[in-house]
Amino acid sequence: QLQLVESGGGLVQPGGSLRLSCTVSAFTLNPYAIAWFRQAPGKQREGVSCIGSSANSTNYTDSVKGRFTISRDNAKNTVYLQMNSLKTEDTAVYYCAAERGHYCSGYALGLGGMDYWGKGTLVTVSS
Repeated sequence: QLQLVESGGGLVQPGGSLRLSCTVSAFTLNPYAIAWFRQAPGKQREGVSCIGSSANSTNYTDSVKGRFTISRDNAKNTVYLQMNSLKTEDTAVYYCAAERGHYCSGYALGLGGMDYWGKGTLVTVSS
């Protein structure tokens, strides 16, 4: 059973930055594409970004393009989400998720396409 643990959330002012980390307990991270989702209060969970198993592909939801960057370090079994120019509407619980696949095909299907989930980390953007 794969375990995913998110960290790096917190309180930040609008325009600030945070870097989230997702550490995966696995012999190797190579077979998995990893994604970030978020759920704002009163809203459905939505996909934010995904990175393929060899960082061969990345995609972002429109609202974060140009502000967020996803990356991975397979040697450390860790995926990162660098979030810059944060807005109040980025406030949410951020979850990382893994799919058994290389190209974020599961991510494209939505929540049901992911095989493993972390418990989330809260990001609050407020002045």
